[in-house]
Amino acid sequence: MSRRRHNKPRECQAGHSMSTEAGIDVQQELEDRIQEFRTSDPPMPVVVVHAEDGAADGAVFSLVKELAEVQREHRSWCAVVDAEVCGEGDDPTARAASLLRDLSGWAGPRSPGRRSALYRRYAFPRLHLIQAIEDAARSEGGEWPQRSEDGRQSAEALETQRKLLKQLARQRWRPAAVPGSRAGRGTGFGLRFVDMGNVLPASVVAGLGALFARSEWYASLGWGLGILLVLILLNHMPGRAPLFLWLRRESKWFLTTTFLSVASREQPTDTSILRPVRSWKAIASRAYDVAGWLLDEREGSRIQLYVLAMLEDLRDGHTRWSWDLRGFKRSRPPLLFLPRISNSNGGIELIRAISDVRSRRSELDPLLVLAGVAARDVERLKPRAGSGAPGPEPARAEGLSRMRVRYRDWAGSLRSTQSPSGESTLPWVLTLPLPSHELRVLRERDRHCVKASNRPTVARVVWALHSLVLAACLAAALMGWRALTLDEEYCAAGFLTANKYTEKKESGRGGEMECIGLATGGVRFSDWLSDGQDDMGGQGDEGGKGTASAGVGATPWSVAELEEAVREENEEVREGSGPFVTVVYAGPLSSDPDGARSPVKGIEELAGVYIAQKAINDTSSRKLRVLVANGGVDMQHQVTMADRIAAYADTDPTLIGVVGIGRNLRSSEETVERLAEAGLPVVSGTNSSSELPKKFANWFSLAAPDEWQARQLGLIARQLREPGSDQSALVLARKQTDKGAGTRKEREGRTDAYTEDQARFGERMLAREGFRMQGRLTYEVSGGTPQMGEQAATICKGRDGDVPAVIYFAGRVEDLRSLMSELSEEKGCRKDMAILTGDDLSKARFAPDEDRVGPNVTLYHVALAKMSGRGETDFYADAQKALPGSFRGDGDPRNSPHLSSGQAALSHDATKALHTAAGKAPHNRAATWVNLRDVSVKSLATGTIDFTRAPLYKARAGHSIALVEVRRKEGSDTYDSAEVCSRSAGDIRRLRVEDCRISASASPR
Repeated sequence: MSRRRHNKPRECQAGHSMSTEAGIDVQQELEDRIQEFRTSDPPMPVVVVHAEDGAADGAVFSLVKELAEVQREHRSWCAVVDAEVCGEGDDPTARAASLLRDLSGWAGPRSPGRRSALYRRYAFPRLHLIQAIEDAARSEGGEWPQRSEDGRQSAEALETQRKLLKQLARQRWRPAAVPGSRAGRGTGFGLRFVDMGNVLPASVVAGLGALFARSEWYASLGWGLGILLVLILLNHMPGRAPLFLWLRRESKWFLTTTFLSVASREQPTDTSILRPVRSWKAIASRAYDVAGWLLDEREGSRIQLYVLAMLEDLRDGHTRWSWDLRGFKRSRPPLLFLPRISNSNGGIELIRAISDVRSRRSELDPLLVLAGVAARDVERLKPRAGSGAPGPEPARAEGLSRMRVRYRDWAGSLRSTQSPSGESTLPWVLTLPLPSHELRVLRERDRHCVKASNRPTVARVVWALHSLVLAACLAAALMGWRALTLDEEYCAAGFLTANKYTEKKESGRGGEMECIGLATGGVRFSDWLSDGQDDMGGQGDEGGKGTASAGVGATPWSVAELEEAVREENEEVREGSGPFVTVVYAGPLSSDPDGARSPVKGIEELAGVYIAQKAINDTSSRKLRVLVANGGVDMQHQVTMADRIAAYADTDPTLIGVVGIGRNLRSSEETVERLAEAGLPVVSGTNSSSELPKKFANWFSLAAPDEWQARQLGLIARQLREPGSDQSALVLARKQTDKGAGTRKEREGRTDAYTEDQARFGERMLAREGFRMQGRLTYEVSGGTPQMGEQAATICKGRDGDVPAVIYFAGRVEDLRSLMSELSEEKGCRKDMAILTGDDLSKARFAPDEDRVGPNVTLYHVALAKMSGRGETDFYADAQKALPGSFRGDGDPRNSPHLSSGQAALSHDATKALHTAAGKAPHNRAATWVNLRDVSVKSLATGTIDFTRAPLYKARAGHSIALVEVRRKEGSDTYDSAEVCSRSAGDIRRLRVEDCRISASASPR
């Protein structure tokens, strides 16, 4: 006989050697599976060994027993079914269930004198729950009433269910102790620290104990005894389950596994810590149905339910990411040895049930089964022909044993062979025929054993070291995680603390991170601007060459410079001994990741606030301190900003109000409401909302409302209307949508209420002036770029051939260039066109490389500020003093486009008005809010700011406004921007057509 070369012994000790060559081969196969189990989850077969000759059956049975002894010596958890034991019952299925019910070798203690296993014993809560229900049901005896077709229970069924629950309560929901059986011992129903049924009451008692410890001793003692008495009564109440049964892991599995189908579809099948009554009813109903199923021998599924529960318990016993990392520490799988299986003792039905359950569940479990079968019974386990299972004698690959080849072929065909065993298909059974000559006893010197690596796993070593080092490492990891979390959430974070008045937010455009909130401490919003977007433009160095391009958004100041100037002014205020009040400027100070442009609006507004602060502190005994807040690109995160301002207001009594909130979005109402709840009045320079003054008493705006703006533009539209002719008009507006990424509040933060209002009021105005409306044409802004190609074609060709005489543009200044470009490219737009639009276009810079107007287009827009002259206001002198050397040309601030746009002027006037309201003692925000309605300040940048005639919850009068006409010079790239008519702030006279005459050439032809 040729001697097969085996792997060398690994860590084997004397007395562990196998006595036969076949035994060495099978042990090699088992240890290969165990070795793979250390690092992965290999499919564990049911290995069935049998002799090729029936005369050698006894040797096969002895081999299985010998392997079981060796595995015990290798410190594996093993369960062995005695070959002489025959399961109880009238048929093979019942006997198989009886065999499995008595398998408590994993849960019980080791026999005296044996080496202990590598890890603690298994718990079988699911299997024992099923057994407890069966024992309680059998104790009742008799027929088991079934539910009706509609799922309801008869009176007899309800009485049977009551008796079942009462019996389960007497059993403590544990299997009944049967004389001579081990089922009643080691049930695993002891204290489990991971079981919510134990954790929750222990936590409640511990928490109440901590509270009572602060009381008098007699009160603590009385409460403690009372709680203990209640728990005892609840835990021993007749007919009830143990306390918090529905929170146990076996109960959750019992209700949620799809294997247990219930007759009643109307019964609840969920558990909840907040709904104990519903959870208890679900368990009681399921227990009744499962009990009837277990008693119905015709179903033949009792053994499968036992197997399912056992495999689920074993799978749970090897969960890797559990609280105790038991899946990592248990490096050897549980083994079940069946030395002799047959149809008479139920062993073959047990094998069938394991294969069926694994096929139905399609989940891997750690159980490795080795069974011995007589040669005459092998046919009962063979698969049908053509099933793809391993053949009787596979060809041996070079370097691999025959059994290794059989396992490889079996695992490869497992996917295609899994199906119920109704046609004798057992996909999870791997049969190993053993030749008679390999079952002969070897000489002592030829015997040896094979053993998989038995080194303890890292998880076992680490978890067992209850030392200061582990605690220190855990504490360090937690602190590191905390520091990382703070750094990801807040703009300025230390190791364990953070400045919580600012937080990081993802920009709605571009996906970049912005710093949102109120800058306190060392937080600077300029640090978050993209490279090149916070440089000075226009006069950054000699010769007038700026460090940034002179394109759209170039300003003579940077956010960093203004923040530093405000900080220095604040330091002087804090160091002084006089009284001071604090004002927050809230605006957009983030760079646009799509447009790659500076936050021009925020820079100009902040410059106006600083000019006012510098002037106030130089002349007033009541100083002004300014804090800067950022609402993000286009104020998309202004609600978050308002939350941070409100949180800070609780800590600083000098804070009297907010200046800014200059962009009207759908989220503006929630923003103003949050500030009102904090008691903060808001004075806005540029927010032209018509709704905010009607809804909030703390809202004061210097900007003309959109509805009133549209009525003033009607003076222009009236002159563009040819009497007696049928002229049409069209509104071109930004498309608003609630779709897109982000939460509802984030989407509302990107929804432009200003353009919605402009479109609605503009459409109403044109209809009132006699134009026939073609409806509203909308365009989308994708990735920061307006998509206007189709819209321009529609305008130039006209709807049904009717080209509109007037277009009302309800958009933003950043959309203007795309509109003019598309209109210039369309052939049908060669005739003169008139476009009316709102105040946002006052921020435009009309130049060849900036904002443009087509050669055949006349643009009429609203400007919110009618700037006062140098002799009428100190604004220009204060600007030159606060920001010296920042103005082009002759250095005259009146010639600066960054002041003439009105953004800085309106913010300056809003700051002056808010500071004036705080002048009457006491200097607090409530008094400031009240005093604002008595404020009337003359000689400001835009005229007189007068809130004395501001009605509560109504729009006030006296806004500054200017109607501006912009045209391209004929044959040139330069533009004429002329004021058609205007009035200063505080002037309440009505504008008339006679005051706002346009040239005859402006009318469309």
